[in-house]
Formats: sequence, C-alpha cells, structure tokens
Amino acid sequence: MQARHAIAAGGFDPTLVRRYDVAGPRYTSYPTARQFGPSVDEAVYRHAVKRSNEDFIPSALSLYVHLPFCKSPCFYCGCSRLITRRPERIAAYLQRLHREIHLQGQHFDHDRPVRQLHLGGGTPTYLDDAQLSALFGALREAFSFGTEATREFALEADPRTVSAERLVWLAELGFNRVSFGFQDFDSLVQQAVNRVQDPEQCLALIGAARQAGFRSVSVDLIYGLPRQTEAGFTATLEAVAAARPDRVAVYGYAHLPQFFKAQRRIRNGELPDAGLRLRLLQGAVEVLTGSGYEYMGMDHFALPQDELVEARIRGTLQRNFQGYSTHAGLDMVGLGMTAISHVGDVYAQNAKTLDGYYAALDSGRLPIERGYLMTKDDCVRADVIGRLMCYEELPFSAIERRHDIVFREYFARELIALMPLQADRLVQVEADRLQVLPRGRFLRRALAMVFDAHLPREKVADTYSRVL
Repeated sequence: MQARHAIAAGGFDPTLVRRYDVAGPRYTSYPTARQFGPSVDEAVYRHAVKRSNEDFIPSALSLYVHLPFCKSPCFYCGCSRLITRRPERIAAYLQRLHREIHLQGQHFDHDRPVRQLHLGGGTPTYLDDAQLSALFGALREAFSFGTEATREFALEADPRTVSAERLVWLAELGFNRVSFGFQDFDSLVQQAVNRVQDPEQCLALIGAARQAGFRSVSVDLIYGLPRQTEAGFTATLEAVAAARPDRVAVYGYAHLPQFFKAQRRIRNGELPDAGLRLRLLQGAVEVLTGSGYEYMGMDHFALPQDELVEARIRGTLQRNFQGYSTHAGLDMVGLGMTAISHVGDVYAQNAKTLDGYYAALDSGRLPIERGYLMTKDDCVRADVIGRLMCYEELPFSAIERRHDIVFREYFARELIALMPLQADRLVQVEADRLQVLPRGRFLRRALAMVFDAHLPREKVADTYSRVL
C-alpha cells in the first residue's frame, strides 16, 4: 500500500488520469495515418527519395518489413495480419516482397547505411529458417548494412515459435534485439484471447536470448484483456520483472471490434471496467518501477542501462511506427503490404490488400497506394509532438531555430489551451520552455493532442483508442 501511494504522489493520480482518459492518437507519426490519401503515389515517393539522396549529408536508413502471417488468430490483435496454414500462400507473398526489396534498393544511394531493421507482423518467426535467411540475404543485397556495432536489427517473436537453439541461429543471422509477446500468463485470460502459452517456457527465452548474444530483450504485455484480475496481472508482472528483460512494454488493449473482426470473439462482459483497467495500469507502474525499471513514457519501461534510456540522455530518442526508437532522424523504408515509409516530408503507405500489393509488383511498380505530403506547419507540429512524446522538456528556442518561428506567437492558441492542463499540474509553461511534470508523463497523448491541428476535424471517439 505504501508503494501505491508513493507512485500516485509522484505522478499517477487515478482521479486525474481517469478524467483525461479520452480517445486519441498514439502519435507514432504526425500527421497520423488517418490523414493519408491517394495524392501520394509512386512518383511522389520516388521524388522524395531523390531529394533525400541529394541532401548534403543524407541520413542513414531504417527498414521495416511487414510479415503478416499467423498460424492462428489472437482475438485481441489489431494488427494487419493474415491467418493461414498454407505454405504456398506465404511463398507467394515472399516472392513479391523480395521483388519490392529489390525495387526499393535501386532508389537509395548505397552510401546510406541501414542502421535499423525491424521485422514485424503478424508473426515473423512463423517463417522457417530458410525463408528468414533468404529474406535477410535479399535485404543485404539491396541495401548497405551499417557495421555491427552501429546497427539495431530487431524482430518480433511469438514464444511458441522459437527455442533456445533457434535464438542462437537468429543471432548468428544478424539480429541483436528481440521482442517477445507474452501478454498475460493467466490461463483464463490466455483462453479468452486464444493465445495459450507456457509461462515457464516464455520466461526461459529471456535468458536464452541473452546467452545467444542478443543485445536487448523486450517483453510485451497487455492490460485491459478479458478476464484479467489485479492478482493475476500482478503475478505476470512480477514474474517478468524477476526475469529482467531490458525493456517491458505494457500496452492498453484497444477494443475496436468495428475495425478488427477477431475482436468480435471477445465478450464485452468479460472486459475489465474502467476502474479495474486503471488499477491494472497502476499496478504495472508500481511493480516495474519498484523493480528498478525507468518509466519512459506512454507504455514503455526500460532498465537504466538499456539503449532506450541512453538515447533519451543523448537526445536521440524518437517515436515512430514501431513505438520508441533509439535512432532519431533516419529515413524509414516500409516493405510489405500496409507498410509505411517516411522519407523527408513524405509518408507513403503500401497497398492494404494482397491483390493490390501483388498487382503493383507484378507490373514492376512499387505498391504505394496512399500517403501524405507534409506542409511546413505539419513539420513544426511534428517536431513539437515528437519532443513531448519522448522528453520532459521542450525548449522553445530549439523549435524556433529549426523552423524559423516565434514559439509563443505561432502557438498562442495552444498555450491558452494548455492552461487547464497546467492547472492540473500535467505541464508547466515557462517563459522559454514547456516542462512535462511527473503527472503529465502518463498523459503524453493528451498533451500532444493540444498541438494536433488535424484532430478537431476528426471523429476521434470512433477512430482512436483511449489514451490509457
């Protein structure tokens, strides 16, 4: 009980959090994908890449590869994924993916090293070793990889698809960071979401990954799932914290069955109510910070020696489509259906269906279907929102130098809108900076929403998950 009050006093005020728990973007990009449209096509994207190549000092690259296949559905999932047990279907996708990798690689100068690589899903480890090896080889052939010391190559792994021996092989292939999806160890919760996995086997993988040579090991948990209890989720949190993964992400389940068919299998009556959901989050904060993890903001926690904490100290922490990332300022190349690229001031998203994705590549075109060309105002606001999502301080001078504005004049309306949040001690507006106070660290999305020029025109409650 004493720890609970200490955390609340230091920032987690349940009453305040409940008041600001509204629907809103997660700000993995600004503007968000809701603003994307057909005006960005392959020609616009290729022009953005050309301009990026011609920069005085071109940025290094970050690659994201979307591997959408899963063997069976997890009912909570809101990702773009395809359920199949047909090998020929996966082979057909990989054939086109290799083609896209080749086409993309032709457009980027080879003096631009790949510093980051992330395989997401779906279930990347649903692919067999030969398929993953061939994919890695195609990427290496099309792009220039940075040196081992400078690169972060990560993949998401379903614990049911990997063993200690396979982790050794993945490390030898070139991956140095792995993220395991544990979600919850409570058997009743696992049955309710159709993801049954053995807790002991899951926890053993953390040590196995370290022994295999992975530089960073992450664990994903979810609160707000059906049948969850405080006792059950606390037991999961304590078991994970005792195993000491470098990072823990505790995501809030977003129940949007109108968008995600699998979520219709979840019974509304089994979901935690607002009060329990909040207590589950509060328990996660208490257990993890009490176990020595630093709260990074949003849903991420990291051990003090982790690269994520070091990136925040160096000022290179950023937020993108993979969540928090350690390398700011990289052009991102998205590969695979639905994947999003961000090059310069252009967002470009690939086709969302297999038919559209295949048709473009079969005709020799990049499968770009929609996107967004950022305005000067978008760039200014993206800088502000990105800073608020990652750091506790926003110096006005840094924004003014980069964008040739006077912060207090440019954001006069927003500073007025922040007054209630300042009264609630979420943020402190000073003469030359904004300070995100401890209470505001749990509500970064609410702070960022003040600076979102697109949000007032959207049906927020119908399209976004809740802030917590």
